[in-house]
Amino acid sequence: MYCLGIEGTAHTVGVGIVDQDGNVLANEIEMYRPVEGGIHPREAANHHAERLVPLVHLAVDHSGLSFKDIDLVCFSKGPGLGPCLRTVATGARALSLSLGVPIVGVNHCISHLEIGRIKTMAQDPVLLYASGGNTQVIAFANGRYRIFGETLDIGIGNMLDKLGREIGLGYYAGPKIEKAAAQGSKLLDLPYSVKGMDMAFSGILTAAVAHRNRGERVEDVCYSVQETCFAMLTEVTERAMAHIEKEEVLLGGGVVQNKRLQKMVHEMAEARGARMYVPDRTLCMDNGAMIAWTGIVMHQSGIRHSLASTVVDQRFRTDQVDVTWR
Repeated sequence: MYCLGIEGTAHTVGVGIVDQDGNVLANEIEMYRPVEGGIHPREAANHHAERLVPLVHLAVDHSGLSFKDIDLVCFSKGPGLGPCLRTVATGARALSLSLGVPIVGVNHCISHLEIGRIKTMAQDPVLLYASGGNTQVIAFANGRYRIFGETLDIGIGNMLDKLGREIGLGYYAGPKIEKAAAQGSKLLDLPYSVKGMDMAFSGILTAAVAHRNRGERVEDVCYSVQETCFAMLTEVTERAMAHIEKEEVLLGGGVVQNKRLQKMVHEMAEARGARMYVPDRTLCMDNGAMIAWTGIVMHQSGIRHSLASTVVDQRFRTDQVDVTWR
């Protein structure tokens, strides 16, 4: 079986092709980068609409297949930005109808976990999912992927991007903040916002910008934000592992490409006698291959979606999905 998956929840539009064994045959990605400010949903959707058809053809060409070889079409049903979701859903429906193959709508958050499971040795991990719009600690329990902790306000990736704009690093600031933080050494006072098993990042953003406005070095602001926020993520992840007695932790989402975050989680896992797994960076960021693979496992477990059931859901919760394939 060959599945073509389309991702388009936020700034990235991606098309991936995966076979029934989890081999990634193609994984084409393009990111919308605004000239200034953050993501405007309609502009991002227009970007996706312009790039989707060329990316589909590019993915098929790179896979070595032809369109007649595609057995299944999948797309990111949510959560995400409404205009972006509707754009890729429309494209997926059109492709499904033109090829005469089934269509499956996939939960974006779960796809990060499933691609991590097939591409690493992780069997039953806790997923630390840290991206622009989402920050969750997820694990499988009683037939569903349960959320054991999450952000109460904004995703950590969004917070880092907003910080980057405020302190002059520009948009898509995560890599720039990581580079600057490596040159920092002064730990500034920031709120440590862990509330039970949940986290909040907007207060940290406000305090960090205030430090910069008072003359603190950009490098020290970035260093302090990373140390504080990543410690919060690591703490909640460890408590989730202890609570449900898991011995594996899997990282997913664009933010987990950060080497400092990986080091902190690895040290935590090692101290617990547990194991940490990180997929290839192209599979950490939003991508079509993870949508394709999750669609395959859903379809093989008997899940079928009609066109009428492919309505997108901007607030599609991870724990709303019946995980019939496990």
